[in-house]
Amino acid sequence: MTADHYVLPKLANIPADVIAICDYERLAKEYMPHGIYEYITGGAGDEITLNGNRRAFDAIAMNMRVLRKFTQGSTAMTLNGEAFASPLLVAPLAYQALLHPEGELATVAGVNAVNMGMLTSTLSSVPLEDISAQQQTPKWFQLYLQPNAEHTLDLLRRAEQANYTAIVVTVDAPVSGLRNRQQRAGFSLPAGVVAANLRDYPQAKTQALAQGQSVLLNGLMADAPSWQDIQWLCEHTELPVWIKGISHPQDALLATQSGCAGIVVSNHGGRTLDGLAPSITVLPSVRKAVGDALPILLDSGIRRGTDIFKALALGANGVLIGRPVLNGLAVAGALGVAHSLTLLQQEFELAMALAGCQSLDDIQADCIH
Repeated sequence: MTADHYVLPKLANIPADVIAICDYERLAKEYMPHGIYEYITGGAGDEITLNGNRRAFDAIAMNMRVLRKFTQGSTAMTLNGEAFASPLLVAPLAYQALLHPEGELATVAGVNAVNMGMLTSTLSSVPLEDISAQQQTPKWFQLYLQPNAEHTLDLLRRAEQANYTAIVVTVDAPVSGLRNRQQRAGFSLPAGVVAANLRDYPQAKTQALAQGQSVLLNGLMADAPSWQDIQWLCEHTELPVWIKGISHPQDALLATQSGCAGIVVSNHGGRTLDGLAPSITVLPSVRKAVGDALPILLDSGIRRGTDIFKALALGANGVLIGRPVLNGLAVAGALGVAHSLTLLQQEFELAMALAGCQSLDDIQADCIH
């Protein structure tokens, strides 16, 4: 891949007027070709869900409590018995070499600098082993179940041997969503950007279909994972298995019955089924369905520290950060990743301070209305 693929050279210093995530969104368009920008920024269909994610956060009002003592302020939390300094984790993000020549390794450098957890994607452009070797913070592996069970099992064993501490199975994208924006832009992966973890696995052969059968409904979906596959996965590893892409309370219950250690409430950032309810809207019903014991993370639409506060008030234990990380990576590499995450962390701490919450346990349902 040539250097001009990245359009402008990455910034070595953060401009004084870059003070919020929206500033990185404004700049990012200059640091990637049009097709890549549309791929990163766009959602599915008419982007109803993509835009709804933001509107839903904005519609939630916060309550302020005053004159409370702060003696042991902290944003620390524990998931699966593992300590995290912050409830912010970097979401699994595919093909990061689209945005930086070092790909996920640049993101890892930024994550290390701010001591936050990160999920490595099955579709990373750098092998999962290389990412793990560089990461110094809690590291989880996001898994797409493969059509061939042996390939899934091999990915699982590789993640275990590379010292990942949890497996997060994405289940809300058995097929790709209708990505009209990237279609109009003519996006395709540039030469040299590949799913490095899948390089050695031959692609599954397409099954022959009878005349009149749907390629999608009778072909691709016939090979899609099921709840039995989640149970099988849980039985084949001692690592905690999370399930990502839950947006219905009944599916949350099935996840617990299948042996999952946690849930990620997500609509894939509005990139799969357009018209889904915003993740933050369905979070309370999912929390009610599974009770207090099962940990929940939330993603899709977070752009401010107050969004993180609202997610925790509605029942999440933590959040995943997606596009803000990619925009930071595109603009300023590892520095941009670290700065973007720092902005969100600082805004979240400010929200806690002004709402009278010195720890995550203090953030309860009565903090919002």
